[in-house]
Amino acid sequence: MSAIEVRDLRKQFIIRRKEAGLRGSMRALLRPVTGEITAVRGISFDLEAGELLGFIGPNGAGKSTTIKILTGILHPSSGEARVLGYVPWQDRRALAYRIGTVFGQRPQLWYHLPAIDSFYLFGKIYELEDRVVRERIKLLAEAFEIEDLLNTPVRKLSLGQRMRCEVAASLLHRPRLLLLDEPSIGLDVVAKQRIRDTVRRMSELEGVGVLLTSHDAGDIEALCRRVIIVNHGQIVYQDKVSALKRTYLTSKLVEVRYAEAIPPDLAIPGATMIKLGRYGAKLSFDSRETPADALFARLAAVGSLVDVTISDPSLEEVIRTIYEAQAAMV
Repeated sequence: MSAIEVRDLRKQFIIRRKEAGLRGSMRALLRPVTGEITAVRGISFDLEAGELLGFIGPNGAGKSTTIKILTGILHPSSGEARVLGYVPWQDRRALAYRIGTVFGQRPQLWYHLPAIDSFYLFGKIYELEDRVVRERIKLLAEAFEIEDLLNTPVRKLSLGQRMRCEVAASLLHRPRLLLLDEPSIGLDVVAKQRIRDTVRRMSELEGVGVLLTSHDAGDIEALCRRVIIVNHGQIVYQDKVSALKRTYLTSKLVEVRYAEAIPPDLAIPGATMIKLGRYGAKLSFDSRETPADALFARLAAVGSLVDVTISDPSLEEVIRTIYEAQAAMV
């Protein structure tokens, strides 16, 4: 049985707005103007038990709305969904004992209390024995490297430290499925990588499935084998991450800095020069045409390299490219 089964899921929100014009407030009171926003438009997908699935898209794409439906927070307007065999909005309480959730912008830890107090409180909520809670906290504290943070009030933790505690807390009751909604939002590169590594390790150790929503393609590349991209409430791409990289993440951006001044007319074969300074340059290249190792060898031949940064195109660029490819096939 799949951990998540979604079929033609839709969600509309009714909005009310004031009618403009003379005596607009009175008109709105007597005859309110209503409109409709469609956040999810017929989404269908499956997540297998133990699978790590990426669910990405720009802000407003429908990711968080979908997650809230799958946790039972929201009711869909139409369509079907089952999570671990439960209909989320009908069996929310039973489902809560079997899933873990993290909403990046909505903390679950008590702000003024040490994180360990929240852990023990969650143990009571999930009806776990004290011995089991203590053993579980010890295991999670080691995995997430938060032993020295547990007795610090949450308000005194950095964002990266707090998010490690948040994700650890979501795993306290050994859920079979972890739903992560933007867990790395606002984090620096190091903090993001620590959370990614630990989530992957815990998934391998305990076989927990993960549905990860993010606007950061790096989260998906580091964690997931398969990815779904949504935009305007619709699925625009669904395939393995490796296929996405081969097809749409071939354009790379490289920034280099040298110890000595470089030629003002520097040109690197196989790359397009975007910006050239006295000690550094910004270039782009297509990895299908120019292998990365060959490009770095050419860059190293210019002089003594001090720093090299390579990055993928933004997710917005990837989605735009996918749309253009689909339009060309019509």
